[in-house]
Amino acid sequence: MLTFAYPWLFLLTPLPVLVYWLVPPRTSNDVAVRTPFFDRVQQASAGQLRTDASDPMRSPLVISTLVWLFILLALTRPQWLEPPIEKTIPTRDLLLLVDLSGSMDEKDFTGTDGKPITRLAAVKEVLGDFLIRRKGDRVGLVVFGNSPFLQVPFTTDLELCQQLLDETAVRMAGPRTALGDAIGLGIHLFDNSDAPAKTIIALTDGNDTASSVPPVEAARVAKDRGIKINTIAMGNPQTVGEEKLDQVSLRSVAQETGGNFFLALDRSQLVNVYAELDKIETRKVKTVSFRPRRDLYYWPLSAAVLVSLAGHIWLLWTNRRDTTASSSPMRLKVNPRTFELETIELTPARGEVNHAG
Repeated sequence: MLTFAYPWLFLLTPLPVLVYWLVPPRTSNDVAVRTPFFDRVQQASAGQLRTDASDPMRSPLVISTLVWLFILLALTRPQWLEPPIEKTIPTRDLLLLVDLSGSMDEKDFTGTDGKPITRLAAVKEVLGDFLIRRKGDRVGLVVFGNSPFLQVPFTTDLELCQQLLDETAVRMAGPRTALGDAIGLGIHLFDNSDAPAKTIIALTDGNDTASSVPPVEAARVAKDRGIKINTIAMGNPQTVGEEKLDQVSLRSVAQETGGNFFLALDRSQLVNVYAELDKIETRKVKTVSFRPRRDLYYWPLSAAVLVSLAGHIWLLWTNRRDTTASSSPMRLKVNPRTFELETIELTPARGEVNHAG
């Protein structure tokens, strides 16, 4: 679409006419010879003599008008608007903490086909569906066992995040659980985040047995950084020992940061948990639209230069033609006493014409 950056400049179109009317003409004191018998000279030359004003093609008015209009059009800065380019700006950074301790290998969950599957397999199925619905967010993935490890940095490529989640395996980060250290790593990952909303979703099936920083202490640091933590406890709450489900600590972590605590004892509850999280952590997608502009001012500017050159070339050619046509010798005989024209002798290129006055 054609548009103009400064369309108000079109109001200057009548400016030369206003200057012609309002500004007084320039006066000249040059000495000139007045010939009251110019008509007789023109008749004697068989109409070969003429003034510039008698030929409209030689008048600079048309050329000057065209040049002025083209220059004015260039000053308005014509532009061609390209199709809009839209870019989606994430408004939330979402970090997933997934437990890969040895207890995640327990087959106490059921798959979509009704067969028993491991806890980690159930997490992959449900969390994969959750990721698909998070378009517009930047998602990161941290897995933890004895220590936390960054699996996927913050990215909008949700398919890549889901693929790398599917490639995880139980005990690949160690058999124990270090939830507090995983939260600490997540806090560090948010240091370079400028998203207005920062959220951690931590999923574990056991209590913290390997962290150097207790989960609640790490949660207090997260609160100071403006990070909200949602915790999900999954598995069998009747488990005892190191693999017992520490609901108290997970609930305290969530409450400390203003998040929510969820309990998922089977696959259906796990699905409901992520559906609820999808409602709570609403997606606010910000879209920025930009239309590239391609300047076209050089076209009318080039046209003004070409018209000006063509006008000068035409004037030079016509002047040379007239000079050649009127190059015949002419003699004027004037009475020295009365200063009246007595004789005009014109010898054209072909033959001679004499006119006696």
